[in-house]
Amino acid sequence: MFRCGTIAIVGRPNMGKSTLLNALVGQKISITSRKAQTTRHRILGIQNREEAQFIFIDTPGFQTRLMNTLNKALNRTVTTALQDVNVACYVVEAGYFGEDDKKVLRLLPNDLPVVLVLNKLDLFNSRFQTPSERDQALLNFMKEMSQPWSDLGGHEDQNKCEFSEIVPMSAKSLGDVQRLLDVLEGYLPEGEAVYDGDTVTDRSERFLAAEILREKVFRFTGEELPYTSSVVIDQFKMDGKMRRIAATILVDRDSHKAMIIGAKGERLKKISTDARIDMEKLFDGKVFLETWVKVKRGWADDRAELRAQGLE
Repeated sequence: MFRCGTIAIVGRPNMGKSTLLNALVGQKISITSRKAQTTRHRILGIQNREEAQFIFIDTPGFQTRLMNTLNKALNRTVTTALQDVNVACYVVEAGYFGEDDKKVLRLLPNDLPVVLVLNKLDLFNSRFQTPSERDQALLNFMKEMSQPWSDLGGHEDQNKCEFSEIVPMSAKSLGDVQRLLDVLEGYLPEGEAVYDGDTVTDRSERFLAAEILREKVFRFTGEELPYTSSVVIDQFKMDGKMRRIAATILVDRDSHKAMIIGAKGERLKKISTDARIDMEKLFDGKVFLETWVKVKRGWADDRAELRAQGLE
């Protein structure tokens, strides 16, 4: 008996959803950052076992605050992803369930199996001096989260809904990741594999190149740069065995452009170099990368620009 199905990974921003996806797939296909709104697209990742194929969909963190056109588009991506999956992983931080988590809970369909993933267990464990204190606190939190969704802050019509399973884990632990896969396998329907055994994502190299560069922009600018930055691939072509890539980093203001370029262009050089190295690892081949920075005011509210980037 072979099983194959789709699993949506949902939650508020900065819950480690992309890190979890990479761990579940066993390869980095979704970028990670402490900055909110790092994930903007539905990222599909595939994990194969002898008797099952898992098709994971990593979704953007559901936005509850600044509701510009970009954020509205990101939220539609989340709700759309939930309409056509077999099971959902709802990711929260172990030991904490706040108002923004409740807003995501209200999005969850009443007829969909939902596995509650208590992520960042390593961080939770570090808050306690003794194992007995840690175990009791975790048990209490799991008991609290076992209540009907309506009691946790969901809608009234969710009063009969409960989480199908509660899995405490750290995405950094291989054992925890395998345990989550064991749980999820039971919710997959019987059926043939959709993808061949070597496929880890349905995303193109062009898309992955843009994501890698965007990750490096976030990593090297930290909290200085607002989330309103993006990457557009202007050219992606093969030259023998080398990939020649030309990319533009879009920002909203001149001051943001200066942040990315840095003194004498040093920061942009570091961003580009790190991005090129990661691309070469992922693509298993040489990459020639050219990078520019361009100011385009209001791009996050420009529907045409969002459509061009596949966000609308």
